[in-house]
Amino acid sequence: MIAVKDIKLAYGKRVLFEEVNLNFIRGNCYGIIGANGAGKSTFLKILSGEIEPNKGSVEITPGERMAVLKQNQFQFDEETVLNTVMMGHTKLWSVAKERETIYAKPDFSEEDGMRVGELEAEFGEMGGYTADSDAATLLSELGVGEEFHYSLMKDIPSNFKVRVLLAQALFGNPDILLLDEPTNGLDIETISWLENFLADYENIVLVVSHDRHFLDAVCTHVADVDRQKVKIFTGNYTFWYESSQLMARQLSDKNKKIEDKRQALIDFIARFSANASKSKQATSRKKALEKLSIEEIEPSYRKYPGIIFQLLREVGNQILNVEKLQSSVDGRTLFSNVTFTVNKGDKIALVSKDPLVITNFFEIITGKLQPEAGTYEWGTTITYAYLPQENSEFFTGEHNLMDWLRQYVPDHVKDVDEPFLRGFLGKMLFSGEDVMKKTNVLSGGEKVRCMLSRMMLQNPNVVLLDQPTNHLDLESIQSFNEQCTDYKGIVLLTSHDHTFMQTVANRIIELTPNGVVDRLMTFDEYLEKLRG
Repeated sequence: MIAVKDIKLAYGKRVLFEEVNLNFIRGNCYGIIGANGAGKSTFLKILSGEIEPNKGSVEITPGERMAVLKQNQFQFDEETVLNTVMMGHTKLWSVAKERETIYAKPDFSEEDGMRVGELEAEFGEMGGYTADSDAATLLSELGVGEEFHYSLMKDIPSNFKVRVLLAQALFGNPDILLLDEPTNGLDIETISWLENFLADYENIVLVVSHDRHFLDAVCTHVADVDRQKVKIFTGNYTFWYESSQLMARQLSDKNKKIEDKRQALIDFIARFSANASKSKQATSRKKALEKLSIEEIEPSYRKYPGIIFQLLREVGNQILNVEKLQSSVDGRTLFSNVTFTVNKGDKIALVSKDPLVITNFFEIITGKLQPEAGTYEWGTTITYAYLPQENSEFFTGEHNLMDWLRQYVPDHVKDVDEPFLRGFLGKMLFSGEDVMKKTNVLSGGEKVRCMLSRMMLQNPNVVLLDQPTNHLDLESIQSFNEQCTDYKGIVLLTSHDHTFMQTVANRIIELTPNGVVDRLMTFDEYLEKLRG
């Protein structure tokens, strides 16, 4: 168990945490959620001992081992991949090194013999004799092949380093596991493996993630970091979000009978309990939900941006025709013979094993790049808005947000006054003096919200989204996702966010060096087909 007692942390006048008291219990997986800057990663660092709070303490059950997902990819550059993983179990690694040192002595004494006997017993109890094979198995399951196991960390691809550090955290079945954004850099298959691994994990897990599908798959509880507090709620992220939204709506409806509200919440809890899946974690979550009292459900105090794409006009019969499009980079074919037609009602998820492929395709159909071969043609009724993955070219000056947005107002909009611009920025949570912020000091998430304001100004009937959830907090992702689901226009998107792809797309197009695979199905159905 981890007991957090009366924690306070402040940096000058900025108070991150005040009087935080919590218990984290074995058998539960806690999803740490909160707005960008709320202190999620800082909270994990307090638990791990990396940051000392101004007041209070963190107590761990004696004898329990904690493992933390390291963020520094260069920390183990001179170690082999296999050794890096085993170093995650610091006590085992320490015993192994001492044992090796004694055996390497040229003058092996009786005292050394006694000590090495103790070490051998300790080494065996901790699983030392199978450590190499256990680490190798873990690496292989995470997609790091045997050919890399004896390479130095500095010599392997950067996307593999993330997986090795994840294997390091998981190695040796730690009693407490702290994971900060563990799905970053992982492909769909590896994320699925990690979901299954954690779903069967019987110890304590605390995880920070912006991946809602992942949080829903692994979490039995949500720890909400907000207003200098951390509150624990039963259920996964979707249960927390939908129940808090339901409660907020009911509180705003003063005429609704108390008993009606209560019954609606009871029905809601029952529905989630019945739908719980995923082995041991599911059983734990289902039992917790069944015991949940109505009083424990609270409305969320979070602010959600108002992302609303309003169509200036409906799309006509011709939307986008792509004919035998081809593109290469440095002599490598990204895609060729790409031919398809976008139809009314389409919300298309574009997929590829190489993320550069989709970005390149978007840059071509928006006129930023020229194809090597083939053509594309937009319909005359189409007004598209594009959210690129890389937006730095839009923020080169030192405009304030009002002046920045003003330069993107389309010609058809008249009477562009201050209230008009404030309205669009306000929907993106820039209020009061925030609108006078200079664009060169914006965070990544703030820049994306500015880009969304720009898109909304265009009244598009087609939106193109290249990794739309990058840099956004869960509140913005949730709002963006819901808008794209309800949007009456056409959507072309690619995203690492599983839930975004599944809930928005009704058609999947895979771009390959040899053409396209085009299927009218959901993202989950597409993945199921891939798995055979």
